[in-house]
Amino acid sequence: MNLVLNPAICNPKSEISITGSKSETNRLLLLQALFPNIVLENTSNSDDSDVMAEALNTKDSVIDIHHAGTAMRFLTAYFATQENREVVLTGSSRMKERPIKILAEALRQLGASISYEEKEGFPPIRIKGRKLSKSRVSLPADISSQYISALLLIAPKLENGLELLLEGKITSVPYIKMTLALLEEIGVKTKFQENTITILPKSPNGEPHTLTVESDWSSASYYYSIVALAAIGTEIKLSSYKKNSLQGDSALAEIYKNFGVKTSFGTNSVTLQKIESHNTNTLELNLNDSPDIAQTVAVTCFGLGMPCYLTGLHTLKIKETDRLEALKSELEKLGAKIKVTDDSLQLEASTEINPNVSIATYNDHRMAMAFAPLSLKIPIIIKEAEVVSKSYPDFWDDLKSIGFQIKEL
Repeated sequence: MNLVLNPAICNPKSEISITGSKSETNRLLLLQALFPNIVLENTSNSDDSDVMAEALNTKDSVIDIHHAGTAMRFLTAYFATQENREVVLTGSSRMKERPIKILAEALRQLGASISYEEKEGFPPIRIKGRKLSKSRVSLPADISSQYISALLLIAPKLENGLELLLEGKITSVPYIKMTLALLEEIGVKTKFQENTITILPKSPNGEPHTLTVESDWSSASYYYSIVALAAIGTEIKLSSYKKNSLQGDSALAEIYKNFGVKTSFGTNSVTLQKIESHNTNTLELNLNDSPDIAQTVAVTCFGLGMPCYLTGLHTLKIKETDRLEALKSELEKLGAKIKVTDDSLQLEASTEINPNVSIATYNDHRMAMAFAPLSLKIPIIIKEAEVVSKSYPDFWDDLKSIGFQIKEL
């Protein structure tokens, strides 16, 4: 499905409800499988969370998680602990190019049985579940935090808990802290000191425990971009959000001050308002703690003719696509002058945006959603627009509700 987004004026005041965070939901779904007394509310309706829930409930011996990277990492750890269960985890052609070796080796250190069905170090993988009695493991800290979270999530079910040593500079600390905070919420004792994380074992028994998932800040990023590109006075209210969020992407509230966007927190909601023009200086940001908003920030800068230099982006190389190269390719179509390295992006100031450009999405939901706000400036075509269902199935309907002119090509 290809969509044409024609220039339109965003409604001056709008309200949108966004479902729960995919990151929180997938962590809590795994914990719920380990501790059945957990009850979840406001869970994500994303494809990734649907895939995660289905995989945790199926009795199949071959489980296809499609493009869901979080599910691949978390389920690898989960099934390694499931005694007398043997499964093969596989996925899309892109998933078979995304490395899993670091996590597999860490689980093997704990006693797991994991082998590769095709290419060494990559899915599909065969997992023979068994009791993991070892409790100490180390792995590089500068890799995807999902590897680290996968180990932390199964830790309370290990006989002796877990002592995890992170070697080197730690990437995406907020996501690790999110995992630890969710563990604490269900009564697990944790400790994060310097580069060592300790998790104590927890009994599976207990009274029912209800947890409400906060709405997804990554999804909120597209509305920050819309408000930044809209007229002064434009206001969008989003629910359900809280000021003391566990999500690293809540850094949006501070980052988008550079674009003239004010963030106000209410009871279970956040209001975004364009109150002034954007800065004209080069925006320099290290997004090591929130790499998922890099595409949105870069496109916002381009749409405003604002130069930027973004660093801390090394994990984007192994996402649904190589997001840095994809950004470079699509922004250049629109007229941008941009350079990327393995962990950075440099965008020059621009004065014009090429109209009627077809944006390729590379099976990456964030490519589709990050470029959509540019239609406030010029007509734009989003190819394979259905890809948004991976994290935000209602995205296009929600954009229409706030004034966007969208039709199928």
